[in-house]
Formats: sequence, structure tokens, C-alpha cells
Amino acid sequence: MRTDGNTVAQESHTPTKITARMYALTRFSTLKPPMHGAPNPIRLLMMLNGKQWTFFLIGFLAWTWDAFDFFTVNLTASDLAATFNKSTAQISWGITLVLMFRSVGSILFGIAADRFGRKWPFIINNILFIVLELGTGFCQTYKQFLACRALFGIAMGGLYGNAAATALEDCPEEARGLVSGMLQQGYAFGSLLATAFARALVNTTSHGWRPLFWFGACPPVLLILWRLCLPETDAYIEHELVRRERGNITETFISEGKVALKKHWLLLVYLVLLMAGFNFLSHGSQDLFPTMLTNQYRYSPNALTVTQVVANLGAMTGGTVIGYCSQIFGRRFSIIFICIVGAALLYPYTFTSSKALIAAAFFEQFCVQGAWGVIPIHLMELSPGSFRTFVVGTSYQLGNLASSASATIEATIGERFPLPLKGKTAQYKYGLVMSIFLGCVYAYVIVLTFIGPEHLRRSFTTREDSDLIEAAGHETIEAALRRLQETSADLNASGTVEVEADEKAMASYIS
Repeated sequence: MRTDGNTVAQESHTPTKITARMYALTRFSTLKPPMHGAPNPIRLLMMLNGKQWTFFLIGFLAWTWDAFDFFTVNLTASDLAATFNKSTAQISWGITLVLMFRSVGSILFGIAADRFGRKWPFIINNILFIVLELGTGFCQTYKQFLACRALFGIAMGGLYGNAAATALEDCPEEARGLVSGMLQQGYAFGSLLATAFARALVNTTSHGWRPLFWFGACPPVLLILWRLCLPETDAYIEHELVRRERGNITETFISEGKVALKKHWLLLVYLVLLMAGFNFLSHGSQDLFPTMLTNQYRYSPNALTVTQVVANLGAMTGGTVIGYCSQIFGRRFSIIFICIVGAALLYPYTFTSSKALIAAAFFEQFCVQGAWGVIPIHLMELSPGSFRTFVVGTSYQLGNLASSASATIEATIGERFPLPLKGKTAQYKYGLVMSIFLGCVYAYVIVLTFIGPEHLRRSFTTREDSDLIEAAGHETIEAALRRLQETSADLNASGTVEVEADEKAMASYIS
């Protein structure tokens, strides 16, 4: 590894303490891309073993279906408004409530996942998905609809941090950027699936919009069965071993929390502010976009579906590409660069009424989700090791809470700018409002990213977790890992395959 000041500042596995003045002076110097080598993406993906791929896929699919369930309301807003005799702006409160209550779920399920493991909170999350998605499909009144979506927000809130930790904790260091970008695109993939199934299921039967929600309750059953067959991640198991070695698991867990809060409270505030900007960016560019196309530009259902699919393909491409690039150029530089490009594309994205809007949608979402592709691993590298699920999930969802009124704000302000009446349905200048709104959000994200920290390629091992060392003691960590190695060696001596031996040693030591 290079030893120049820029690289040390970005890559240090254990961040060093510096004064506020020293930190401010490093914002420009640390933004310089470290220019790591650009390995073949295929080689990076081949670095993941079967277990790591399984963890990635279960996290990716869970995040995909979280997004699917969220976008079902966006795509059926007009039908819901007609069923409940409400305006589109009032239906958008169903979106707002989900975003508002997600922070509750992230706190509850985040703490549970860091204390009791990733598996069972994940399973409970998906059980709630099944119940509440079915419930939404059977709602008969506007109040029932809002109640279901509020509870759904709690279930959704608990999933993101768990999915990120499950998918990335054990991922090889060199592949993190690429895998992070791929993971985040579960959001875009879920949106794409929701668009496709909405076209297939909405208003194609006598039940109107309801079959889309009923269908949404089915895939989580498969995710639950699959997760039941999988173990905990190796990173979590190591932390659990240290807690058991100390003798009192809960006491050690609480000690870790006190250390993390004392040392990182300012970082937690920063992450919430950063994620508020990112959530304003995604929701501001996506939630009202279908309404803009159908209301302002009179897109047909088929044209809307095609445009949405192309936009999501752009999002999936952007997240993967920029996530990969962040491993080369650094997390902050990659985010800032692609946000500048995205801001430049706002005019064609919101003011083009011809078929050329399809291309603008592809490249705008390439930029939006390109920036987002860096986020899962950026948050993981910044978060305290013992509370990784809680910090990643809660910062993300509190950011969602701050941005929860995005769709409502845009819809409400947009209705103040009516277009000349052509037909029975009133039309509004939603594109104008979206353009101004997103321009401000891009500027905010660029500034926050610039002033923030970065710990590129930070180690996730317990030996290099300074918070855990302070809470449990270096000797405790070494004793726990030594016991693990001894148990593994005993299993190897009895003829067990080495990889299987490590897994059995962990299970044996925990039991």
C-alpha cells in the first residue's frame, strides 16, 4: 500500500484522532483519487466463495422485494385515489407514512440484529411483509390503507441494515465496491419488477389494483425458507465469540454501545444528514416521475412502462459501474463526480416531452443510483463494527424520515402550477418543480459528501475493531480467536475439510 498522506487518510483501517482544523484542511487533499488498480470485475466476483455469494444473494433479493413493496403504491396512486375517493396528493401520504415509520423499524430490528444475529430479525421482517402486503390489498377505506402503510414502514425499516450487513460483512476487501453497487441495485431491480407486474396485474381483472399487493406477499415466503437454511455471517460470529469470552454477552454489548456513542456521536449525526440528502435525491427523482409522465406529458400506460423500465436499467447499470469505480477513485470522489453529471442532466429529464425523454431517464437514473451504489459499503466502512446493522439501517432510515414528504411536497407545490386545461383532467407543471427541487438536493449531497470522512478499504475483523477492543479488551479478543483456532485445528486433525472445520468450530464454540 502506498504511504502518501492522502492514501493513509483514506485507507487507514483504524481512523486516527485529529483536530477539527486538521480535519478541515484535509478535505481537499483526501478527495484526490487514490487510483488503485482496476482489476477485472469478473476476477473480483470470482473471489467470493459459495457462502459469500449466498449471503449476497439473500441480501440482494430481500432488498429487491423491499423496493417492490414500496413502489406498488407509487405505481397505483391514481387507482388508489379513485378507489378511496382521494386526490393523488392525499394518496402520497401512504408513501410518506412508510418513510416516516421506517426509522422505528431500523432502530428495533437494527439493535436486535447486532445483539441476536442477522437471521431471526430478517425472518420476522419478512413475515411482517407477508401480512401487511396482504392487508393492503384488502383495505376498504382510506384510513385502513394509511394504517397498513404505516405498519409496513416499520417492517421495511428493519431490512436495509440487515441486508447490507449480511451481503457485505464477509465480502473480500477488493470486491466490496463492486458488490456494494450490485447490492444497492436491488432497489432499482425491485422498482423494475414492480413496474412490470403492475402492467400485468393492475386493472387486468375485476379486482383493479389489489392483485399487485396480493402477489407482493408471495416471494417473502421463499426468502424466509432460504434464510432458515443459512448460518450467521462470520463477522457477526466473531463478535459473538468475544462477548461470550468476556462472560456476560448483554453487558459487553451495552459496553460496546456506550463506547460507540461516546466516540462516534458526531459521525452518526453526519450519516443521518448525508442519508437525508440521498433519500431526497432518490425519492425526489422517482416518486412523482410516473405522475409527471402520465399527467403533464400524457404518457399511455405502455409508454410509461417502457420509460420506467429503461430508467431502472440505467439505475442498475449506474450503481454497479460507479460502485466498482469507487474502489479505484475513492467513495467521496465517485459520489461527487456522478452527482455533478446528474445535476447537468436535470433539464432533459424533466422538460422533455418527446421520446427522447427515455434516454434522459436512463442517464439520470444512472447518475442517481450510481451515487447510491457507493452508499452500502461507504456506510459499512464508516460504522462502528459492533453496531454495523443498527448504524447503517438507522442512518439510512432517519434520512428517509427527513425526506419522507418528498412526494407530497412535489405534488402539492406542483398543483400550484396548472397547465391550460385540455380535457377533463387537470394538468400541472410537475417537471418544473422536480427540476428545482433536485437541483437543490444535488448541491446539498455534493457539499455533505465533500466535508464528510472516508475509510476506504477499512478492515471488518474483530482484531482491528477499536471500539470492541476498548469495550472488551484486547486480551479477551485474542483469547476468543485463539479458542476458535484451537477448535478448528482439532476438527482438521480429525480429517474434516478446512472450510467446513472453521464453520463447525464457530458453531461448536458458540454452543
